[in-house]
Amino acid sequence: MSQGTDDCAGFRAYLRKMCGSTRGSPPRVSTSEILWSWIGAFLGIGLVAAITQFYMAGTDLTLLIGSFGASAVLVYGAVRSPLAQPRNLVGGHMISAVIGVTAWTFLHEYPWLAAALAVATAIAAMHLTRTLHPPGGATALIAVIGSPKIHALGYLYVLVPVTYGAILLLTVALLVNNIPRSRSYPETWL
Repeated sequence: MSQGTDDCAGFRAYLRKMCGSTRGSPPRVSTSEILWSWIGAFLGIGLVAAITQFYMAGTDLTLLIGSFGASAVLVYGAVRSPLAQPRNLVGGHMISAVIGVTAWTFLHEYPWLAAALAVATAIAAMHLTRTLHPPGGATALIAVIGSPKIHALGYLYVLVPVTYGAILLLTVALLVNNIPRSRSYPETWL
């Protein structure tokens, strides 16, 4: 076999990987599971949004950031996922927020570089600290591409909205996810 044929076979194998390894859709969850996911997400996001509207109106602070919507999917809709556990929820957001603010602080003149560095570094740091939480990537990115109000917060962004908001979502997850007998949250704290 020639080198060209080997390269072609290797490239075809590489492309075949993109077809996926599993057939079919994931199994449907029960109506009860859907209802409890809905209740948890409604109460968790509702609490964060209400505190923002009623207690932070007129300030430069907010609790509601886009990445919390994705966190709600995990902590209310995929309660057994390792990515939804308290360590991942709070730690992943906090670490990513610090990295995002740092990237913006030093690289705000190059927003494309700050964005790429923030997300990539947040992923690496979450892996290293065993706090991988996919919405953390968005938290890092929001610190870079957010509004002037977000930028003005500087490292306060790590505390409010990120840590405080994540703890509120966690509190609701602990209360709601343990009401039905079919659910138990968390799987692990550490």
